[in-house]
Amino acid sequence: MDLSFTPEEEAFREEVRAFFRDKLPARLSTLVREGKRLRKSDMEEWHAILNERGWLANHWPEEWGGPGWSVIQRFIFDNESALAHAPRVVPFGVNMLGPVLIKYGSEEQKKQWLPRILDGSDWWCQGYSEPGAGSDLAGLKTTAVRNGDVYVVNGQKTWTTLGQHADMIFCLVRTDATAKKQEGISFLLIDMKSPGIEVRPITLIDGEQEVNEVFFTDVEVPVANLVGEENLGWTYAKYLLTYERTNIAGVGFSIASFERLKEVAQMQKKGRRSLADDPLFAARMARVEIDLANMQTTNLRVLAAVAGGGAPGAESSMLKIKGTEIRQEITSLTRRAYGSYAAPYIPEALEAGWNGEDVGPEDAAMAAPSYFNNRKLSIFGGSNEIQKNIISKAILGL
Repeated sequence: MDLSFTPEEEAFREEVRAFFRDKLPARLSTLVREGKRLRKSDMEEWHAILNERGWLANHWPEEWGGPGWSVIQRFIFDNESALAHAPRVVPFGVNMLGPVLIKYGSEEQKKQWLPRILDGSDWWCQGYSEPGAGSDLAGLKTTAVRNGDVYVVNGQKTWTTLGQHADMIFCLVRTDATAKKQEGISFLLIDMKSPGIEVRPITLIDGEQEVNEVFFTDVEVPVANLVGEENLGWTYAKYLLTYERTNIAGVGFSIASFERLKEVAQMQKKGRRSLADDPLFAARMARVEIDLANMQTTNLRVLAAVAGGGAPGAESSMLKIKGTEIRQEITSLTRRAYGSYAAPYIPEALEAGWNGEDVGPEDAAMAAPSYFNNRKLSIFGGSNEIQKNIISKAILGL
């Protein structure tokens, strides 16, 4: 595969860079670069800027509001976005639900929900994992029993990222308790303001309320909110997960993080050589750089498959495994590079507007929280062990 860009693609890259220079608020890029927490309003602001330009859902067809970009254009945009320290697009509506509705949703559902994803009317979250049904997602127990023109939903979801902000949740629910695990699941769109829904925060090690538990007690959901056919939700869930896993790989994010790691490693400490001159540290950085280059190629192959009308298969699992390992290694090396500056952890230092005294370089405060937060990457979206099983079955036939 030729990874060099054509003159037209180089011109597009310059267009993207100019857009970030002109339209990305410095306040937001500073928050991202320094690892500070983004509020919902910050993420909504950036979504609105992208949507105004028509670049928010850059993998959607033009018919539904996408820009009609090629695979390479999307690749360029994602990389330049990370290098510009732009906020990441919240994926649940744009990158996960959107493709499912475009492929499997009814015309009425597309017309109702897709424009509201783009204009920010609805903030979506994902209702997949449950206690005891994380890696074994098909073991979920949340039920939806049809009663006339509504489903009555009972059960619990957990690790619901940003659910505290959500207006809507797309859920996997069991609609046939007698069928095999994967064959009795349906895909429902549920209003988070419905009576009977309770959201409880889960506070993470960095003090952030990023994930939640969501409880459903006799929640009524219109039958019109069923995506596709009843009991075929596992098919739609797998399609969605291929997009999620590709997104988790975070190629552009890793490229930007690695560039920052190189800067930190090359900093001179008084009377000592830089870490970049240390053979062992330099060898670990070289391994990451090689793996990252290889992952870019795989990422382009997956995007090409999607552009050709297919869905990512085992390749998305490969990306998920390698991408998360690379991201974890980069945060580990960054934490080591900052040395003692990364040890103090002041939660308040991650908030915008914090005026306390920095410990070391201004972005050293995020080194430890990023390291610990990224431990989750090898678990969510389907644990890396499960991904290896998928690869062995799909490619090796085991």
